[in-house]
Amino acid sequence: MSLHGKRKEIYKYEAPWTVYAMNWSVRPDKRFRLALGSFVEEYNNKVQIVGLEEESSEFVCRNTFDHPYPTTKIMWIPDTKGVYPDLLATSGDYLRIWRVSDTETRLECLLNNNKNSDFCAPLTSFDWNEVDPNLLGTSSIDTTCTIWGLETGQVLGRVNLVSGHVKTQLIAHDKEVYDIAFSRAGGGRDMFASVGADGSVRMFDLRHLEHSTIIYEDPQHHPLLRLCWNKQDPNYLATMAMDGMEVVILDVRVPCTPVARLNNHRACVNGIAWAPHSSCHICTAGKPSTFSENINEMAHLHRW
Repeated sequence: MSLHGKRKEIYKYEAPWTVYAMNWSVRPDKRFRLALGSFVEEYNNKVQIVGLEEESSEFVCRNTFDHPYPTTKIMWIPDTKGVYPDLLATSGDYLRIWRVSDTETRLECLLNNNKNSDFCAPLTSFDWNEVDPNLLGTSSIDTTCTIWGLETGQVLGRVNLVSGHVKTQLIAHDKEVYDIAFSRAGGGRDMFASVGADGSVRMFDLRHLEHSTIIYEDPQHHPLLRLCWNKQDPNYLATMAMDGMEVVILDVRVPCTPVARLNNHRACVNGIAWAPHSSCHICTAGKPSTFSENINEMAHLHRW
């Protein structure tokens, strides 16, 4: 609490390294908990679990663990009811599943779909299915997307062992795949989309993987780096191109024709996020075009 008896409006935590990946925990019994991944240009990197001490109104580090290479993405298990094990996933050279406790974080399983070779194609991103938390999807520079299944095995003591297997792997694009995201359409379990270096957005259905639908292709074939589904209306998604200054809004019912182009930025966009409560609000982030604007990154909230 502040001196005037009011809660702070801005909370701050300074990590000991550049933060590249970050994700909120959604467990009801773990309020105000974040996972942070470092960006250090060497093999040894870190992940921190930080939480809010509500009495002091300060974020503090709960624990830190080592991670090979920077994490390209971090996600807590999408468990809003607290019925699954407290798991955290990270992508980098492999997909790793971690079990988090109050005192430590330990590696639960390492998911590798290329066991016949010492070479691994780095993972650019992944997504955790919100409807079925036993499903995860990864994207890779080797042009593929892989859908993983998690299993909670036999109980040893009081701990359920967690393991994983490849449910399916498919060549998703002609070049590197940079992002993957499950859609809430059709029940929210079987449909996902991906973007890649070939400049296309493609949608897949786990029930019919013999074909895919091209939702959009960049006119100049610029690589598309990220995609994000609307949280309230699964017909809409957003994507952005490498070094692009706009965000493209797409309607899956009208393929290849953007319904909006958001071009408020004067420098390249590097982040997009739909509002969780509204179908018509999206936040975009990008670097300022000139140093005099602001040293910090600039963010825009759009209503379209």
